[in-house]
Amino acid sequence: MTVQTPTPFPNPKPIVDQVSFDRRELSVILGVYGRMVAAGEWRDYGMSFLKDVAVFSIFRRSAEHPIYRIEKRPRLRNRQGMYTVIGMDGQILKRGQDLKVVLRVLERKLIRAVD
Repeated sequence: MTVQTPTPFPNPKPIVDQVSFDRRELSVILGVYGRMVAAGEWRDYGMSFLKDVAVFSIFRRSAEHPIYRIEKRPRLRNRQGMYTVIGMDGQILKRGQDLKVVLRVLERKLIRAVD
């Protein structure tokens, strides 16, 4: 009687690490987003989760380019800060470690002079 070794299962594809927003971060972002939607400024959003960055894109209309992008890059945690708000033209509006502080740049857009 011969003993045969069983055929091993093929290795599954390696799990690709993705950067994503956690529940607390999404709560903060959606809080600002909800206030701006209620004010009639924003209408749509999209999220992308890639290998090195998570992006929350904000649109005035869904058929346009995003007017703002909120990015999370964990690799920049010890340098400039992992959260960034980027404008439509690609200009970095605010960067830092604390998401609430970084998002204040968007809330300033809500404040207007009343005639």
